[in-house]
Amino acid sequence: MPDSKMFPPRREFLGGLAATAAAIGLGEFMAQAQAAEPATGSEFQSWLDGIPGKHRQVFDAPAPNSGFALIWSHVFLMTGAQAYGVPESNLGVVIVLRHSAIPLAFQDGVWDKYHLGEFFKIDDPATKAPAMRNPFAHIKPGDMPLPEAALEKLIARGVRVGACAMAIHYQSMRVAQIAGVPHEAVKKEWLAGLIPGIQVVPSGVLAVNGAQSKGCTYCFAG
Repeated sequence: MPDSKMFPPRREFLGGLAATAAAIGLGEFMAQAQAAEPATGSEFQSWLDGIPGKHRQVFDAPAPNSGFALIWSHVFLMTGAQAYGVPESNLGVVIVLRHSAIPLAFQDGVWDKYHLGEFFKIDDPATKAPAMRNPFAHIKPGDMPLPEAALEKLIARGVRVGACAMAIHYQSMRVAQIAGVPHEAVKKEWLAGLIPGIQVVPSGVLAVNGAQSKGCTYCFAG
C-alpha cells in the first residue's frame, strides 16, 4: 500500500506530471487507453436512454471548481420544479466528471490511499490542508454551502453522473508512475472505489455529446 513517503511534495509532483505527459506522448496514451477499456457501447446507450424528464440539463465538469457542478444541479432541480410547475421527476440532470474533476467520483478510501487532495489541489474545508477524503460526498457540516448538493444525495434524486474512462485511465497512470506502483493495480482500485450509482462512460466529451443528443441543454461547470 502506498504511504506518504512514496508521494513527492506538490511542486515536485506537478513537475512530474508535466514530464510524464511529455514522455508518453498523446498518441501512445490514446493507444493504451483504447486497449485497456472494454467495449461499453450498449451500456453507455442505456445510460443515456435513462435520462429522465422533459426539461434536461447536462453539466460539463472538467475541473473540481469547488463542486459547482453539484451545486448547480441542485439549484436546477429546485428552481426548475418551481418555475415550470412540474414535479422534480420531470427534470433530467446529467453531470459529466472528466479530466481533473475525476476525483469527485471516488469514495474516501481512494482519496486517503492515493492522496487525491494533494494531487488535484483540493483542500479539506475543515482543515484547509489537502483533503484525505471526498469533501463532495457524505459531507460533513461546512463542506458545501448547500448540503443537498452532496453527490450521493443528487444520485438518489435521479441525477445521472458519468465518470470519464479516459480520465480514470490517464490520471491513475500518472499517479501510479509518480508513486512507483503498478498502473493496473491503481486503476483497478479506483474503479472499485467509485461512488455507487456513478456510470463509467467511454469519455467525458462523448458523454457531453450524448447527453445533448438526448435533449440536454449544455452548461459548462468547470
